[in-house]
Amino acid sequence: MSATPSPSPWRERLASPLTWHMAGFALLLALAIALAVRLGLDWAAVDSHSAEVLDNKKTDLRIWELQTAPLRGLDQRVEKTRDQLKDFYAKRIPPNYSSVDARIVDLQVDSGVRLTRVQYTQGPPGSSLTEITMDASISGDYPAIMRFINGLERDPMFFIIRAMALTSQQGGLVNLRLRVSTFLRPAAARASGLPPTPPENAPPENAPLGKTPAPGKEGE
Repeated sequence: MSATPSPSPWRERLASPLTWHMAGFALLLALAIALAVRLGLDWAAVDSHSAEVLDNKKTDLRIWELQTAPLRGLDQRVEKTRDQLKDFYAKRIPPNYSSVDARIVDLQVDSGVRLTRVQYTQGPPGSSLTEITMDASISGDYPAIMRFINGLERDPMFFIIRAMALTSQQGGLVNLRLRVSTFLRPAAARASGLPPTPPENAPPENAPLGKTPAPGKEGE
């Protein structure tokens, strides 16, 4: 009677359900660890990218704030500028031609100079103002002429000295050719009836008065 060989321990282990359960568990555990590592790496990458995007957004926001800073309060500044213009027009722009001529006469009397050949003309009408030009000869001693010029520059009525040329000087008497501008509202300028200002009507320096005629309305 022949002896039956005993089964190998390795075969028994391989045939055991417990061995296969343990092998499956180890495989699942390795797979779980691999997935956890991959998830951690992906999370770190996403977190780093999110921080970079956030920094970029903060930079863009700061640049936008710097670019828009000059525009803040723009509506208030525009309204303030409008109020200042209204105040300037009300206080410094003469209402009509007669008030300009009357003010020039007052400055002449207060300073002690003598004005001759005073002529007024008007420039092309603007959208809000029209330039009025006065061309005149002025004579007097030096202090009187300086008082008249300072009076023009400091007067509440708006005057601009456009040109001034010495024509003659005898002893203490000085003769000047003077061109001064002020402004009227377009309607007031039309109502004045002043002739148009000729182009380039500034008198040449030291020009004789009788040889530089300028059409215009004589001052009263």
